[in-house]
Amino acid sequence: MNANGAGYRVALGGLGAIGLKVARALDDGIPGLTLTAVSANNREAAAERVADFKTPPPVVGLGDLAGLADVVIECAPAAVFDAIAESAIEAGKIFMPLSCAALLSRPHLEKRAAETGARIIVPTGALVGFDAVRGAAEGGINSVTMKTEKPPKSVKDAPYLAEHGIDVSNLTEPLQIFKGSARDAAVGFPANVNVAAALSMAGIGPDETTIEIWADPDQPRNKHTITVDATSTRFTMVIEGIPTPDNPATGLLTPLSVIATLRGLTSTLRVGT
Repeated sequence: MNANGAGYRVALGGLGAIGLKVARALDDGIPGLTLTAVSANNREAAAERVADFKTPPPVVGLGDLAGLADVVIECAPAAVFDAIAESAIEAGKIFMPLSCAALLSRPHLEKRAAETGARIIVPTGALVGFDAVRGAAEGGINSVTMKTEKPPKSVKDAPYLAEHGIDVSNLTEPLQIFKGSARDAAVGFPANVNVAAALSMAGIGPDETTIEIWADPDQPRNKHTITVDATSTRFTMVIEGIPTPDNPATGLLTPLSVIATLRGLTSTLRVGT
């Protein structure tokens, strides 16, 4: 429950493949949670998308979400991340970003959250084994590596490819298109490496986490192979996420992870770290 002992009011910044599914789940009913506002670049289209809800929420400006909610979820294009994040954090609310790669270049947000009483909660998303990584980090981690294999269409618009003249449109075999730190990957592939960003924040940081990105014409899923070598354990995880049909850069598991994270805010029993 929130500070007043009541349930949480939830607002969504973005109403695409992720936001709409989360909004419908909230409208269908999640104990202790109420959908109170949504926002999107096309507010008229957003209003049409929620018109058949049991309780259609108001469609407001991005900067107005924090005034209508206790929890603000960001699931919008990277270009509007700051408008959602800064208003939520300034208002001392719970901020739940899906574009968590953006946090790597905005360390001031965590500092400001500590000053305003806001909390930043990053949903697990596609990263199974999140608890294991966080637990291992408490005892010390030696290395974290991640190999991401994606269908070419899911990375074709990445800034890194344009900057380096890499064309993935007619590949006949797998091509490594990036190898470097999670921080650099977040800059070059802002819509594709939120899993890597979350992994780095849970483990040894964005500069020490090594990321490989491959475009594979024979890969129908977003596949991540993660190896963690720690003082307490060593493990490898393989995740094969099914892309969302209308947004290949996003997996079907992502909105479900957001819903599970929201349930965890009010659940009597919570399983996991």
